[in-house]
Amino acid sequence: MPDRLRAHAQACAPRSHVPYSGRPVGVAALLADGRWVAAPRIENASFPLTISALQGALALAALTGETVVAVAASVPFGPTGLGEIEQAAGGAWALAAPDLAVRTDVDRPEPGEPVGLTVDLPPPPSVEGGAALALAAADRAVVPASAFPVGAAVEDDGGRLVVGANVEVAGDWTRGLCAERTALVGAVAAGLGPIRRVYVACSKAPGGTPCGGCRQVLAELAPGCAVVVWRGAEAPEVTTPEALLPGAFDGRALGRQGGIR
Repeated sequence: MPDRLRAHAQACAPRSHVPYSGRPVGVAALLADGRWVAAPRIENASFPLTISALQGALALAALTGETVVAVAASVPFGPTGLGEIEQAAGGAWALAAPDLAVRTDVDRPEPGEPVGLTVDLPPPPSVEGGAALALAAADRAVVPASAFPVGAAVEDDGGRLVVGANVEVAGDWTRGLCAERTALVGAVAAGLGPIRRVYVACSKAPGGTPCGGCRQVLAELAPGCAVVVWRGAEAPEVTTPEALLPGAFDGRALGRQGGIR
């Protein structure tokens, strides 16, 4: 099990978006049913908004509803890594190796098939269909603190699509991810190309818009895309990252920029 899970983490690392550090990282999480999910590091010029590979993998795993039983990284875990895993995944954990954490109170299967990240829009594909898919994705939200489920979907130029929902970590609000960012993590992990549309939907706030943090991440990872916001009985609202966050800091002053390619 360890070597196969490590291999999945290593394979995901090259998909990292690391224009600032140049240091790719991949993390793979093994689920109790044998499936696994991996995520790469995604950096942002607004440094606190950087999504670590560990945070991304744990968020994607949480959306499955399955128990996480092991986590491997392409590099050794940092000093807080084990604590982050325990807080997000629950249970008792230990480091079996510097790059491998295992849950000690459950059995661990051999890694099998990956969690499927891409989905298809029901035909015929449409903006309304994408918004409806984002709304349905909100059912996967893990929101113990806010009880405010949000769904999102990311579509690339090739028509491939990944959905996400907001994931909260009980006891530590800062370790959660909004739906837009979870969907973007999945999109990068799945190897999607340039982003064409991002859909956002929340049944408790039709017409709500991405938070400031997500606006910055969208401005960097999906510049020029259409941001489609579900508006309930009304037609979806369509805007752009540039309209949502005029004058966003994009990294050019640091000598680096660009979105998902």
